[in-house]
Amino acid sequence: SDNLREKGFLSRMALNDNKAGMEGLDRDKINKIIMESSKGSRFYENELKREQQVNQRIEKMMLQKAQITEQQLKKAQAQVEKVASALERSRDLSRVIVHVDMDAFYAAVEMRDCPELKDKPMAVGSMSMLSTSNYHARKYGVRAAMPGFIAKKLCPNLVIVPTNFDKYRAVSDEIREIFADYDPHFQPLSLDEAYLDFTDHLDYRQSWPESSRTHHFRASSTATGIAPNMMLAKVCSDKNKPNGQYRLPSTREAVMDFVHNLPVRKVSGIGKVSEKMLNALGISSCSHLGQQMALLSLLFSETAWHHFMEVSLGLSSTYIPRHEDRKSMSTERTFKELSKAEEQFSLCRELCEDLAEDMKKEDLKGKTVTLKLKNVNFEVKTRALTLLCAVATVDEIFAVAKDLLKTEIENESPQPLRLRKDPPSSPPSKRAKGFGPHNTIDRFFR
Repeated sequence: SDNLREKGFLSRMALNDNKAGMEGLDRDKINKIIMESSKGSRFYENELKREQQVNQRIEKMMLQKAQITEQQLKKAQAQVEKVASALERSRDLSRVIVHVDMDAFYAAVEMRDCPELKDKPMAVGSMSMLSTSNYHARKYGVRAAMPGFIAKKLCPNLVIVPTNFDKYRAVSDEIREIFADYDPHFQPLSLDEAYLDFTDHLDYRQSWPESSRTHHFRASSTATGIAPNMMLAKVCSDKNKPNGQYRLPSTREAVMDFVHNLPVRKVSGIGKVSEKMLNALGISSCSHLGQQMALLSLLFSETAWHHFMEVSLGLSSTYIPRHEDRKSMSTERTFKELSKAEEQFSLCRELCEDLAEDMKKEDLKGKTVTLKLKNVNFEVKTRALTLLCAVATVDEIFAVAKDLLKTEIENESPQPLRLRKDPPSSPPSKRAKGFGPHNTIDRFFR
């Protein structure tokens, strides 16, 4: 029914109160406008389709849950406790990790260059998609990843400035020079955020004269999060936006308190799909994750529930991969439509051969194999599996890639899995968002 469709769409597109600058807005009014301006658009249909897919996953999960026996839960609980105590032993509270996030970065750069925009609701992007919005615009419910045509309905006098990546890159380079003073091996995540390890810098500063150690705070649009590991630092940087710092003390007690009531959606790596699946199980905060761990271990992949467990214990990496560390290697192939399973498997094997050869040249091994497919409906699917030991040979890689591909073929059954190549004229907006014209196999080094 139409009512159900609308509900489904809203659950994906509704106002997100978690976002800085969007607290206390009139949810119902904003959601009604979003609904009315979206209906019938391709964006609307696509969001609905994605919502349906999530609901099917939830149904499947609930059926699985209904079949779990007390015996299985007991066994899972014992395994979960073993993993938890091993993780607990690895807890490291000795590092000072900082996550720096330039607030509303593209908008801030545009307002710097055109000061009359400072007092107006403005966003950066286009009528089809916005990259970010300033705080005046957020008061109307306008946010990143929202089509501009919807934003204009929410805020008719919104100024939309087209993106200018050369300009943002130049500003980002200036900021990165400052980062390097504090941590020469900082890890940039995007033009506007990075992780830094301050531990050595703080030791080094101890020997400076008092006058050099005191920094006079100047308000700017930088939010900084300070914590004992990367995941917590990222959550902290979001805590007092737009202008605040938040420091989480390095004790187990402080960390566990901090995590206790933290909504799962605040954690990097838990997006709206995972949030919805967890909500269906009655899990909304990180402490619930810990309480339901045995069940989660039976319903989710090992990679997923291990991540959930780390989150529930407030654990994460304290080692920031160096700026120059190689993260991944991939190979890709463009082809006409392929729908015969044996052709797909043989192409998959060829890709694995290419990849194994490239890895051998660089003397690399990897732990996560990722298979990326695009089907004839332009849907991009990514499937990944993380192994216990790093691999490098074609047979080892293909063994995993073949399983991932097989799962995809089975998911489509009884229909064939129809893979496609992109026509050369694929819209640039899609390209920019990572919809490449290929089917790829990736290796991540962890």
